Amino acid sequence: MRVIIIGAGEVGYHIAKKLSDESQEVVLIDQDPAKIRRISENLDVQAFLGSGTSPQTLRAAGVQEAELLAAATDSDEVNLIACLLARSLNPHMVKVARVKNPEYLGESSLFSRDLLGVDLIINTNAMMVDTILGLMEVPGASEVIDFVGGEVKLVSFLITAESPLAGKRLTDLKAYEGNLLVGAIVRGHKILIPSGRDIIQPMDLVYLVMKRAEVNPTLDRLDIPTRPLKNVLIVGAGETGMAVAKALDRRRMNVKIIDQDGEKCKKLATVLDRAIVIRGDGADRDLLREENAGDMDLLIALTGDEESNVLISLLAKELGTRRTITRVSKLSYMHIVSAIGLDTVINPRMAAVRAILQYIRRGRIISVAPLREEAAEAIEAEALETSDIVNTPLSQVPFPPGAILGAIVRGDEIIIPSGDTIIRPRDRLIIFALQQVSKKIEELLTVKLEYF
Repeated sequence: MRVIIIGAGEVGYHIAKKLSDESQEVVLIDQDPAKIRRISENLDVQAFLGSGTSPQTLRAAGVQEAELLAAATDSDEVNLIACLLARSLNPHMVKVARVKNPEYLGESSLFSRDLLGVDLIINTNAMMVDTILGLMEVPGASEVIDFVGGEVKLVSFLITAESPLAGKRLTDLKAYEGNLLVGAIVRGHKILIPSGRDIIQPMDLVYLVMKRAEVNPTLDRLDIPTRPLKNVLIVGAGETGMAVAKALDRRRMNVKIIDQDGEKCKKLATVLDRAIVIRGDGADRDLLREENAGDMDLLIALTGDEESNVLISLLAKELGTRRTITRVSKLSYMHIVSAIGLDTVINPRMAAVRAILQYIRRGRIISVAPLREEAAEAIEAEALETSDIVNTPLSQVPFPPGAILGAIVRGDEIIIPSGDTIIRPRDRLIIFALQQVSKKIEELLTVKLEYF
């Protein structure tokens, strides 16, 4: 598949990296020579110096043969014009646009097939808000990913030495009434797709699959606190911080929000009913203590400076805050901040990559969720009636090492599969796979699931 990406910033660069790693034919366009140089030196993709709003540049990049265009610059106008040109030059290609301006987002007809013909709008701020609210529904989770419309959740937790799962072999988890599946384990810098022989160790980050209705009972059995969050401190009143504050204010939670910008504080104070708006430096330890950060159930660090976000979260943990959520945009920081004791780190580009992957796959793909640093994926697909994989015992399906069928969703039932499990037509399948075996998974599933 030929994919054209416009914009070599954080989002564009990492989408290009992900698709290049999957052997897709990727072309990246940017006006910044330094970014083009970085692309050429680090990625196996074509890089064009030029504007995505130039018909000549788009033609040179092969837009007429491309199957997908992703406009991911920091300018909404550039992204929208690029999609408009792409619609004219290649009416059949899929177009994805990153859009941040609420005014544009409010004009849904703008993106219709009669005008821009945009197939997917990526609003990273909205995605970040959804991620934060989803995390708040599962206290203690490091990550929450929804499948089957939210009825099935993939939830990651850091395993402590006191956890009932520490030292447990995966085959022993049947003691949890068959409702607990470990789909992946992050151990240090490695991500594992486990087998039944693997043993969970302290400091592992474990991804569990569970039904939405069983989340709290499961957490209780694992001795993970499920006390609802009531007191929340937000640092950073940018678009994401304001949206989170409004959402929590509507839920009548006890919210405080801190920002150094007086104009932002005034604006926020006029639209919030209950939340307290404070002008100040969220990285000031004395201010955090004065605002009782140590008594907060949750602190969310959402400033535009990720180093400040890390410092703010560490200060909050030192003062006694129960949990923190920290916004970090740079992939290179993920290893470090995960190792220094921060509870949950969110990355604004991950949802964008996830959304675009859904358009890259062919066939019965429903959703794709890159796991920690994109070294593995959780994939939701539908088994087709004509697929060879249906009506066949799983023991006879040659899944490669590094890939596992994690769960089968059949109606309201979640089935933790075994060797003699048989997949039926229209079953939802949740598959975990390491990136390096993605080609083998593609070969296995192209005909049988038609989803690549």
